[in-house]
Amino acid sequence: ARDDVDDMASRLIVGGVDKDSFAPDRDITRAEFAVVIVKALGLFRPGEGKAAFSDVDKADWYYDAVSIAYENGLIAGYGKNMFRPEARITREEAMVILTRAMRLAGLNANASGEEAGKLLEKYGDGSDVSSWAKEAVAACLRNELVSGYNGLLTPRENITRAESASVVKRLLKKALLI
Repeated sequence: ARDDVDDMASRLIVGGVDKDSFAPDRDITRAEFAVVIVKALGLFRPGEGKAAFSDVDKADWYYDAVSIAYENGLIAGYGKNMFRPEARITREEAMVILTRAMRLAGLNANASGEEAGKLLEKYGDGSDVSSWAKEAVAACLRNELVSGYNGLLTPRENITRAESASVVKRLLKKALLI
């Protein structure tokens, strides 16, 4: 994923964990993923965030991006107005956000239940996809944002920082934004 990371970094969509390293194999957090998506879609506007979640403070480096992602329907929280910004994001959670991003970018992100079933049955763990994520995962498969690993989707495993850069680059290419 080096080329994808380099490309997304050159566009200021992804950044390192410090000035000298990217940590490609580290799991990405919900806050980091929100920042990447908002920047990728050109929605990021520093200082324009509004309170959306009780566990995202105005002083947090990701405050504006999380707020903007929420306002644009890209992310949702958990009960009690929580976002869990430092929690790692699973592949299926990321694909739900990617599907919402596809819609904002003008791509067809719809996948009927029947189509989803057919796409997911091609993977050894397709039945492991949560019911709330099936259509989103299918839309990501159909739009070739994800392809699985050795016949598996591993939907409940965490997505890494490098994988995130790759799927976001595919999204931007598919939407003809790069």
